[in-house]
Amino acid sequence: MYRKEIVLPAPGGNRRAVIRGYGADDFAELIRIQQESFPPPFPPELWWNEEQLGSHIALFPEGALCIEVDGVLAGSMTGLLVRFDPARPEHTWAEVTDDGYIRTHDPDGDTLYVVDICIRPAYRKLDLGRWLMQAMYELVVHKGLVRLLGGGRMPGYHRYAGELSPERYVEAVERGELRDPVLTFLLRCGRTPTAVVEGYLDDEESLNYAALMEWRNPFLSHPRPEEA
Repeated sequence: MYRKEIVLPAPGGNRRAVIRGYGADDFAELIRIQQESFPPPFPPELWWNEEQLGSHIALFPEGALCIEVDGVLAGSMTGLLVRFDPARPEHTWAEVTDDGYIRTHDPDGDTLYVVDICIRPAYRKLDLGRWLMQAMYELVVHKGLVRLLGGGRMPGYHRYAGELSPERYVEAVERGELRDPVLTFLLRCGRTPTAVVEGYLDDEESLNYAALMEWRNPFLSHPRPEEA
C-alpha cells in the first residue's frame, strides 16, 4: 500500500503530513470531511456513504488515498481503472464511476480515472490537493498506465456562457486569460484539457459541462496501438 511522509511549508512553521491508503477506520472522518466541504443546501445523499467507501477499498485499494496533517485526516482522493478511448470521450461521471461505487473498475484498464478529490476547508491553503494528485501520478507510473484522467468542473463558466462556448472558455483558462477555481488548479497540477463533455454531471455553475483533463505517463512516450 502507498505511504509517503512529507513536510509542508506553512505560516508559523512547517507541518508534517502523511499520504496513505484509507481504510474502514477512516470512513466516519472521511464522511465528516465531505459534510464540512459541501454543507447544506448541498444534498446530503451526495456525500460519501460507508457502502461506497467500502467498495473503494474492496475493489481498488491502491486508488483510495487520504492525507493526514499532524495526525488529523485532512482530505482524500479516489480513483479507479478504466479503458478509455480518446476517439469517443463522451461519458458522464455517474456512468464511469458507477455513481461513486466504482463497480465499473477494470483491473486491466489503461487509465486511472479520478472519482473524487476533497480537502477539508481548514486545510486548503496547504496545497494538499496537489500532493494527492502527485501521489496518483506515481500510481500511474507504478502500474504502467497510459494516463490519469478525470472530468474537471467549470464553475466559472456560467459567468461567460453568453459570450463563450465551453470549448472557448477552457481555451481561455488554459492560456491564462481567465481563471477558473477548478480548471486553473488542475492546470497547476500538470493536467491538460483534451475534450469538453456535455451533461457530465448536474452542476448549475458549469452548466453541466466538464473539461476532461489528463496527465500522460511520461515514460510512455508513444501511444498504444489502439490509440495510433
